[in-house]
Amino acid sequence: MRVLIDTQILIWFFEGNKSLPANIQSLITNADNEVCVSQISLFEIAIKLKIGGRLTLKRGLDGLIQDCRSEAIHVLSITDNHLLAYEKIPFFDDHRDPFDRLILATALAEQMPVVSADEKFTRYRDVVELIW
Repeated sequence: MRVLIDTQILIWFFEGNKSLPANIQSLITNADNEVCVSQISLFEIAIKLKIGGRLTLKRGLDGLIQDCRSEAIHVLSITDNHLLAYEKIPFFDDHRDPFDRLILATALAEQMPVVSADEKFTRYRDVVELIW
């Protein structure tokens, strides 16, 4: 199965957060699955690391990128198709997060489900398949 994990899932996976359910952990570590993360997630993490106190990582951004490589998590570069799909993502006044919206657009453009614990993502079930 080919899946896209969102920023929070990526962080939880590598930081060993106990909030990550065992079935999602297994999904990510199963060699039969192609696990992807959007480049926008890494950009979001870089911003949050720079803004003091918003986020800390055991191994920093460089370590996270290396961990993605070692776990065979594919970093998807942002493409024109992802940006065009962004226009198809419904807009909600209380969910303007551009990072989340581009993650959803990436899932739509790549025709893959997105793995997320974010309850706001449930609003987009008509547009993208959600896991969790």
